[in-house]
Amino acid sequence: MFNAILIEDQPHYRASVTSLNRQQLPKNDVQVQVDYSSLNYKDALAITGKAPVVRQFPLVPGIDFAGTVTHSDSDSFQSGDKVLLNGWGVGEKYWGGLAQYATAPASMLQRLPAGISTKQAMILGTAGYTAMLCIQALQRHGTTPAHGSILVTGANGGVGSVAILLLARLGYQVTASTGRPEEAEQLKKLGASDIIDRAELSSAGKPLAKERWAGAVDSVGSHTLASVCASTKYGGAVAACGLAQGMDFPASVAPFILRGITLYGIDSVMQPMPARVAAWQQLATLLTPADYQLIGHEMALSEIIPAATLLLEGKIRGRIVVDVNR
Repeated sequence: MFNAILIEDQPHYRASVTSLNRQQLPKNDVQVQVDYSSLNYKDALAITGKAPVVRQFPLVPGIDFAGTVTHSDSDSFQSGDKVLLNGWGVGEKYWGGLAQYATAPASMLQRLPAGISTKQAMILGTAGYTAMLCIQALQRHGTTPAHGSILVTGANGGVGSVAILLLARLGYQVTASTGRPEEAEQLKKLGASDIIDRAELSSAGKPLAKERWAGAVDSVGSHTLASVCASTKYGGAVAACGLAQGMDFPASVAPFILRGITLYGIDSVMQPMPARVAAWQQLATLLTPADYQLIGHEMALSEIIPAATLLLEGKIRGRIVVDVNR
């Protein structure tokens, strides 16, 4: 038997911590004893039912996990291997990582990079991996620290906080946009040089605004993303990976055809494995043990259901790593 968060829709939608038998796990190539998972925005939507994230019932949420292989029918892994998983529809269509055990096809798993623990991997989790994909897009675009400041929206969230830390480690000047001015000191500890109020970006603006930043990592969408594009310098790039404000994009073509900016859409869920491996390898080389203490705090599996509501209300800073064994 093992503990898991289970979401059911009968007799009504609910999430609870429950005890399951390993025979109830979905049949897959690889079984993993999970060390840590994390709580992401999508997980919070699934647990609370605030959006139709869950595609089948019953379902264990958790879009990522890291742990040790306990059984494998695949030549790619053997018992004792340390592995991690991000995305692929896990926690939406397939049982996820907010449990002491999980199964997955071998094609969805990757080996834990050298120099990083399972706990550190989940402090980063999907949010950190997504932040790295965004920054790699800016790097491929040719955006260097010499071009100017990089804006990070949703700066206190999971993607935002890790993006600030990574950009600072790479030598970029970072401007952080936040709706929580009381968190300014924490954002500066992560590496932000300048702090702006998200209200500057979150309402309808002009098609073109003053050029302010060389690039941006945006996890907000809607009017914020439109304003970010309108204020990006000539030839700059914006990596968009989220929709906390909304799915709409009320912008004009002006920044694209008059300033030649580029908008990169960053998908972390179905990213091909080589790109995943490259992102995680770069993550493992950039951060120090002290960095993980800045961006993450630990919770027990039993604390996650109430924490999901707090996350959606914007009351949680940075990353939550989940010890599924307590």
